Amino acid sequence: MDILNYIFALASIGLGAVGWLAPRYTMDMLDLKRGDGNMGPSEIRAASGALFVGLGLGAILIGGPIAYGMIGFAWTGAAIGRATSLILDGTSSLKWKFFATELVVGLGALWVNFG
Repeated sequence: MDILNYIFALASIGLGAVGWLAPRYTMDMLDLKRGDGNMGPSEIRAASGALFVGLGLGAILIGGPIAYGMIGFAWTGAAIGRATSLILDGTSSLKWKFFATELVVGLGALWVNFG
C-alpha cells in the first residue's frame, strides 16, 4: 500500500504544481476570467497550486496513515465541492473529469489508509 500512498502524494504534488507554476494556463483551461488586478493568478497559485504541493510533500515527509489520509480528506472535500457545483451550477465534460479525478484520489487515499 505504500506505493499507492506515494502515487496519491505525487498526484497531489504534480497537479498542484501546474496551478502553482502556471496559473494563467490553469485559468485558461478552467475558463476563469482575468481582470485588471492580479488576485486571480495569486489565488490559483495558492489555493489550486502550492496548497496541494504542500499537502503531498508533507505526507511524504511525515509518512504514516494519518499524513497520507489527509490527502484523502482534502481531495474528497474537493470532490464534494465539485459535486455541489455539478448540481447547482450545471455540468460540463471537464467538470465531470475533475470530479472523477478528485473522487479517485480522495477515496483511494482514504481507503488505503483507513479502509
